[in-house]
Amino acid sequence: MADEVTEIGINRRMRGLDRAFEILDFLRERHRPARPNEIAVGIGAPKSTAYELVNLLLNAGILEYADREGRVYLGRKLYFLGLAYQSQFDLTRECKAYLAHLAEATRETAQLCMLDGHKYTVVMLKEGIRPFRISSDVGEPIPLPWTASGRLLLAHMSDEEILAFIPRGDFVLPDGSHLDPAVFLGEVHKARREGFFSFDSLADNFTHCFAAPVWQEGVCAATLCLVAPREDAARNHAPYRETLIAAARDLTEKLADTPVRLAKVAHG
Repeated sequence: MADEVTEIGINRRMRGLDRAFEILDFLRERHRPARPNEIAVGIGAPKSTAYELVNLLLNAGILEYADREGRVYLGRKLYFLGLAYQSQFDLTRECKAYLAHLAEATRETAQLCMLDGHKYTVVMLKEGIRPFRISSDVGEPIPLPWTASGRLLLAHMSDEEILAFIPRGDFVLPDGSHLDPAVFLGEVHKARREGFFSFDSLADNFTHCFAAPVWQEGVCAATLCLVAPREDAARNHAPYRETLIAAARDLTEKLADTPVRLAKVAHG
């Protein structure tokens, strides 16, 4: 009986932790403060649960009041935790120099991209040195099938694992059309064989995306990417590809000599 009571208590605490992270994700994706009742609706939780967790997160400094009307947003403690994480996270620490090199060598925007749960996100970027600059929203979760990196970030998985990993709704593209999962899997196979993938962006009508994998322990932990205007990308496709692949290969080799911390992150 005591074991059963203990297990119930553990399960409740785990559900509470899950809800707390749902609150943080909700506010991050919303990009603006919210009242606890709005949070409750947004994460599909009872209002009493949302109020209790918001108060706990406020007391811990994870959330902060944003105005006098009771709206809350991500707290500065998360910023300091992020700094501590980055100082020990080999990939982001090492990657800054590679992004700077890629942006200088190609004049295009260079990015470091990773999995964020079951989505893709830009973790870091360096804008290109050109009058017309292309940028992205760092930290914005995007469906994997919309991205060149998505074909590589899942390359270590089997077809069955990939289809189970991607939410079905994510195969609906920005223009409302539906990407056949079989076509996506074929592109993953191609990216896996070639160690590279590029295509005209599905999110706009004027950019072309290049991606090359950064590997650790047999897992594509991240991608290095270039985002260029389509005309420039077509004119410089071969040198951009070679420069990007060389940088990703060099970063992979450098990370092979450091402690492995990325495999669990990559699986989300």
